[in-house]
Amino acid sequence: MRFKHLDLNLLVALDVLLDEQNITRAAGRLHMTQSATSGVLGRLRTYFEDDLLVQVGRKMMPTPLAKDLEIPVREVLLKIQTSITAKPVLDIAKSKRHFRIMASDYLISVLFAEVIQAVNYEAPQITFELMSPGETSMEMLMRGEVDLLIAPENYMPQEHPSQLLFDEEHVCVVWEGNTSVGETMSLERYLELGHVSVAFGRSRTPGIEEWFMNQYGCKRRLEVITHDFNTLAQLVIGTERVATMHSRLARLYARSLPLRILPPPVELPVMKEFMSWHRSLDRDPVLRWLREKLIGMAQTNDAEAAA
Repeated sequence: MRFKHLDLNLLVALDVLLDEQNITRAAGRLHMTQSATSGVLGRLRTYFEDDLLVQVGRKMMPTPLAKDLEIPVREVLLKIQTSITAKPVLDIAKSKRHFRIMASDYLISVLFAEVIQAVNYEAPQITFELMSPGETSMEMLMRGEVDLLIAPENYMPQEHPSQLLFDEEHVCVVWEGNTSVGETMSLERYLELGHVSVAFGRSRTPGIEEWFMNQYGCKRRLEVITHDFNTLAQLVIGTERVATMHSRLARLYARSLPLRILPPPVELPVMKEFMSWHRSLDRDPVLRWLREKLIGMAQTNDAEAAA
């Protein structure tokens, strides 16, 4: 199919070429030979009257025009995928959707595990791929490589729809046998204790640590740093250390581990967990159904915790 003398099939190749910036890798994704992929790039260069990708040392770099084309091309392909080629699903039980969800291990433990069980009961052919957030999370959402991103409010992209999932508070967790801590804890005692904390990314700076520095100009004594939320509670067992963690996750682990949950010594900011999706999926009925499932499960859990 051609539109204004452009073979629309070339847009798929252009999207992959701009993403990979490498003929060999692009050829693999397109299931074409390298020479055929080079030929496609030549046709695209002719149409746009621009080199699009130029060799710089051992790398291919996009030209300014190529950078300008990257997002519009992806938007067009996503629009075609969601509005033309996607078949409407009237019976959710028959849906065979595969959802790619980006969420932390904390969210998977406190919410998604239950949601997946509920979905399996109502729509057993729906499948999931759960992906860990990283430095490219935003880019992956904007390119339509994930269906749903669940993260704190400050990680939400402004140009795509988002919705509040739930509010989260932080609590302190200590080992049940820790006699150095009573039922409450002063800020002075809190700062004296060794801490177990979690850090992600290159900065490796724990979020609460940064907040304490900004608010009080004081630092916690970090004795153990881990790289996932689920190990926080386990790492205080048998020690006099303390972990500051999400209240939902603390309650989950307190059911099976010898833990005590304490209020933090100061009022910590409430964290708002949001979910975001590409704007091309805004009217997707199956994704909307899944979002409603997530919100419903979060509200049910909140009601049970308050009871």
